[in-house]
Amino acid sequence: MSRHQSYGRSGRSEKKRNVLKRFERVEVLKKLGRWKDGVNKKVTNLPKTPVQ
Repeated sequence: MSRHQSYGRSGRSEKKRNVLKRFERVEVLKKLGRWKDGVNKKVTNLPKTPVQ
């Protein structure tokens, strides 16, 4: 039995997303030096970050 086309291919390369999740955005802020673990505790209203 064959798979339907809507399931996609298993070997397909993933597209680059232009929207980051919260934990990804925090990681980017850490790399840029704009996030400090002890000081910043709020994960809402995060500043915009460049997409990697």
